Amino acid sequence: MSKSRGKGDYQIDNVPAPRITEADKTIDRKSLQRALDRRLYLLPYGNSNAAPSGKPVWHFPEKVYDSEETLRKCAESALAFVLGDLSHTYFVGNAPMGHMVIRQMENVPEPFKKCEDFVWVTKDELLEYFPEQAEFFKKLIIS
Repeated sequence: MSKSRGKGDYQIDNVPAPRITEADKTIDRKSLQRALDRRLYLLPYGNSNAAPSGKPVWHFPEKVYDSEETLRKCAESALAFVLGDLSHTYFVGNAPMGHMVIRQMENVPEPFKKCEDFVWVTKDELLEYFPEQAEFFKKLIIS
């Protein structure tokens, strides 16, 4: 009997990776290898245009619009400032899902120093970092 196999006679033993990772078990919010079935949002901790006290706060990557051709290029520039290398990032579209208008503080050193800390959070975890703005984020992201 011939040992050759016909078309479709192969069996591939593919075992999917577990959805619950070590980062999920240890609640490692610095890892992107968690909440694999959910969208994660980057929150840097550091100086922010929106912090009236000038003290470090949790915030979304931000940038004062300068002269970029598009809002997407402005967003890419803001993220590049926080992350550096953007080779492993993916921007979903060209338009923002929302924006906040804030009054820029005076006497803020430009440019801001890089963030002191960061976390990757799900939309539900996001409210832990912005309790005062929960209603705004529920309408913007969570609904």
